[in-house]
Amino acid sequence: MKNTIILTIKGFFIGVANIIPGVSGGTLAITLGIYEKLINTISHFFKNFKDNLKFIIPIFIGAVLSILLLSKVISFCLDKYTLATILFFIGLILGGIPLLHKKIKGHYKSPSNMIIFLLTFSFVILLSILKGEGEVHLENANLLEYLKIFAVGMVAAATMIIPGVSGSFVLMLLGYYKPIINLISNLTNNLGHSLCLLFPFGLGIVVGIVVVAKILEYLFKKHEVKTYFGVLGFVLASIITIFLSSNITFSILQLLIGMILLLIGFITAYKLGE
Repeated sequence: MKNTIILTIKGFFIGVANIIPGVSGGTLAITLGIYEKLINTISHFFKNFKDNLKFIIPIFIGAVLSILLLSKVISFCLDKYTLATILFFIGLILGGIPLLHKKIKGHYKSPSNMIIFLLTFSFVILLSILKGEGEVHLENANLLEYLKIFAVGMVAAATMIIPGVSGSFVLMLLGYYKPIINLISNLTNNLGHSLCLLFPFGLGIVVGIVVVAKILEYLFKKHEVKTYFGVLGFVLASIITIFLSSNITFSILQLLIGMILLLIGFITAYKLGE
């Protein structure tokens, strides 16, 4: 029971992370110490079906609850108390750094490891700087557009799993964020049309999650240290992207509150990661 409650709490934080611009659910999964287990569960879901369900259901419930209960609260806090809110989530990210350090301790002098770190770090920063060139229109989608939507679903799945990469930002970059959100929000108004477009997107997500999970599982098994250096690059860069994705105005009082929240976030992630 205790383990289930802890997993639900971790899922809760992962769900909230998906609401924050620039924050990746994968990053929080890393800092909360369940990333590798999550990847292995997805890769071999039917191999140990009952055990995998016991692991993934609490995380899923926590994530869904957080999105349903806190999406409006987080949006309000980001609008009114931007700095204090993002500092709390930066604290959550920083709280997992000691866990990552343990994984790669003693390997910092390797040039190849540092190159991998710099590549992943630079990749995330570059994504945060790039701006999308408009939005696609899905009113009269043809076969090619359906294939594109499937591919976009796979990309969205990859950003859900890869730490440090914001899924919503990548969809914005590709021009599909608002069209997909509009399809979901107007589902009841034009059910047939919306489902025809959302089905290949959802199928792409499922296929993408499985494929990317398999790739990551292989990398962790065969090149664990190098993979963690790549992950460290993603995670540290995500802190910068949070600031780049936010329009920050603040007072001294909010800064002080934010620093307290950063400390609370750090301690929370560190303790949960243990």
